[in-house]
Amino acid sequence: MQTLTLGTSGLTVSRLCLGTMTWGSQNTESQAHALADMAVDHGVTFWDTAEMYPTNPVRPETLGRSEEIIGAWLAARGGRDRLVLATKITGKGQTVRPGQPISGATLRAAVEGSLKRLGTDYIDLYQLHWPNRGSYHFRQMWDYAPTATDKAAETAHMTEVLTTARALIAEGKIRAIGLSNESVWGAARWLHLAETLGLPRMASVQNEYSLLCRQFDTDWAELSLAEDMPLLAFSPLAAGLLSGKYAGDVIPEGSRRSVTPELGGRVTPQVFPAVAAYLGVAARHGLDPCQMAIAFCLSRPFRTIPILGATSLPQLAANLGAADLALAPEVQEEIAETHRAFPAPY
Repeated sequence: MQTLTLGTSGLTVSRLCLGTMTWGSQNTESQAHALADMAVDHGVTFWDTAEMYPTNPVRPETLGRSEEIIGAWLAARGGRDRLVLATKITGKGQTVRPGQPISGATLRAAVEGSLKRLGTDYIDLYQLHWPNRGSYHFRQMWDYAPTATDKAAETAHMTEVLTTARALIAEGKIRAIGLSNESVWGAARWLHLAETLGLPRMASVQNEYSLLCRQFDTDWAELSLAEDMPLLAFSPLAAGLLSGKYAGDVIPEGSRRSVTPELGGRVTPQVFPAVAAYLGVAARHGLDPCQMAIAFCLSRPFRTIPILGATSLPQLAANLGAADLALAPEVQEEIAETHRAFPAPY
């Protein structure tokens, strides 16, 4: 498994990241540990979780369970220094700290909670799950209507969070801080404040990215390259749509659609023709469609680390095969043509 440096953070991470948001919901602890073992055996030592996981759906009674399962794995297997652990503080919502935005105080409290559940002394990458001011992610772009930003208030908030992050880094509780579900303006503002005030720099951004969701390809791509801010790409298989298992609008038993039928707004009249087109590209070139989709993410001109959210060992084994797959130019050309035909299917 290849490794790379995560932006300017100094962290060295595996080229693929293991996602854990189904651990404690779709996956039992023993199943999750088997997935963890396979990941480590294949050199995937960069793992992502969050204080609100598991999700699909998020339930008050399961909050933090994914982190606890990772903590149990660490207690049983040891070797904390083998891993680069990333987790997140939940943004303003209704389940975790209802109604409370991210602040310096909630950041510290959330870090302490995650450290306890993970059973570790430090978190390698601590991310803000979504910004206080809201975002266009999670299929919200169709009616996204940003109001005038109170720049002074946002600056004060960001400065407070980065100042707390500096203290947490000095205390050895986190090693780096990052973003998730953020906009280009937000990321640029975080970076500007870090540079001008001598505060910690946001190391990375975790946004959705796949063959079906390519919002990152324009302004975000420019910022990512210019500022050395890698993309942690979540849902690189579009919540399983790109595997083809939902083709024909079917819902296999035990699949993610069996618990979230619309896949968080991804199931639309346009999505299945788009999926069929990409499945056709893979078939014509003798490629596994999941491996093609993940390899596409790895081929982008900006640094991209796909997060693999497999729920079974065969799924994970197949997805890991993408690490060694280089897409031929003719495959890339067909993907580009398909994207122009189906630019935003959800």
